Amino acid sequence: MQQAAESKWSLALKTYLLRRPVTLAAALCTVSFAAFWAAQRAADVSMIDLMVYRAEGWAVRNGYDLYAMRATYADLPTTYPPFAALLFLPLTLLDVDDMRSVATFVNLGLLVVLVHLSLRLLGRPLEAPRPAAALGIAAVAVWCEPVWTTLRYGQINLLLAALVLWDLTRRSGHRWAGVGIGVAAGIKLTPALFAVFLALCGLVHGWRRLRRTGRAEALWNPWLRQAAVATVTFLGTALLSALVLPYDSRRFWGGTLFDSGRVGRTEITDNQALSGVAARLLHTGEPGVPWAAAAVLTAVLGLGAAVAATLAGQRRLPCGHAWGAVACAVTALLISPISWSHHWVWCVPLVLLLGTEARRRAGGLPPVAFALTALVFGSYALWWVPHDPDAPRALELRQNGAQMLLSACYPLVGTAFLVLTATVALRGALRDRRGTGNRREGRGARTAGRIRPSADAPSPRPLADRPTASRPRAQAPGTVAHASGAAVDASGNAADVSQAVAKE
Repeated sequence: MQQAAESKWSLALKTYLLRRPVTLAAALCTVSFAAFWAAQRAADVSMIDLMVYRAEGWAVRNGYDLYAMRATYADLPTTYPPFAALLFLPLTLLDVDDMRSVATFVNLGLLVVLVHLSLRLLGRPLEAPRPAAALGIAAVAVWCEPVWTTLRYGQINLLLAALVLWDLTRRSGHRWAGVGIGVAAGIKLTPALFAVFLALCGLVHGWRRLRRTGRAEALWNPWLRQAAVATVTFLGTALLSALVLPYDSRRFWGGTLFDSGRVGRTEITDNQALSGVAARLLHTGEPGVPWAAAAVLTAVLGLGAAVAATLAGQRRLPCGHAWGAVACAVTALLISPISWSHHWVWCVPLVLLLGTEARRRAGGLPPVAFALTALVFGSYALWWVPHDPDAPRALELRQNGAQMLLSACYPLVGTAFLVLTATVALRGALRDRRGTGNRREGRGARTAGRIRPSADAPSPRPLADRPTASRPRAQAPGTVAHASGAAVDASGNAADVSQAVAKE
């Protein structure tokens, strides 16, 4: 009797959870996060970067020289702009244990936010409710190497990615669109590339409209506005820092900014930028010109592919705005002088994008690309090589071919993704051009074969005399009607990166 009652209760609980996907996903996410928290504590993670942030806050609070400071047993310096140190001031109000707990809790919450924003960027690709999908995916994503390492060090990568994606998923013309990117760039300079990306999208789109309309006012568009807001916000963070910390601001912008040696050693496995690949390939800690040339080429390819994908339009390239945003992020990671493995938290929207393409096209390359990318970021393969960051001469400078491939797995995936983005954007453009040509030929053929009415044939019934049901609805001047009855601006005005995903 007791066993039957327990079985009945278990069945009722299972039915309840299956009918409430958000509750089930929340339960799974809680279990996964709790296990993650326990694993991090068992590994005795130091959260060394979080300790540096706290030391920066203390330096500001006590009026010390921010860029002469050294913190923790590793003697780590300050590398971020002075605006970041102002944001780290609240960390000085907590003791170390409480600070670590709060930072872990906040980062886990930011991971859920990042997944949610990634799904919004992709236009809700799953049938499940978005909260359930975000919680379920976050329960798995927390175990990938970039996210694990971010929480291990107490880093701010999830915050920066969330700020950028929050910006890129705003509706067109939103008054705050651009602020997130500006603040993220004020904390750490790398996200500033998104402002360049938006400006390029706006310039290309504006030039196209100018050629169609011939009006100078057609140049201005939401992309340019968002880039301008991001730039002004970034300059505002620099101005605020200059007013509060004038000496530290002069030191940073006058020289510390260009001292890449403060960040760390280029050749170690931790560095998953092109500079690290070049250093390990050339067996030198200073890759110099080869890295600079590769970075320039990658910047041109990456930004060009990102702009082309974003401007392709939903019909030619589904999720083109997502392809563009992720391509810009990958470009920034590749060309940065130093990109530690935990900076690659952009693997979350990257894997989700490829997964969406794999669901949309079940055969061919997308499923393979999705599986391989998820495997690379979830396998911790870059740490399968000999490494010792404290060795006088890095072990990575004596790598063989297989070890070089393993220690370059993130840049290889990133470069392959940029090539894939350029390919799908070009394919969409060619498909649209062929479709336009076929439509023109079809119209010409129909016109050539049309029988002209004779002079004594009855004239067509005037539009005003036709039944009301067949009469088209009144439209604003300069619009054309689609089959669905919706009117679209004849100038072809396109939405910005965020418009395609603003409606949920």
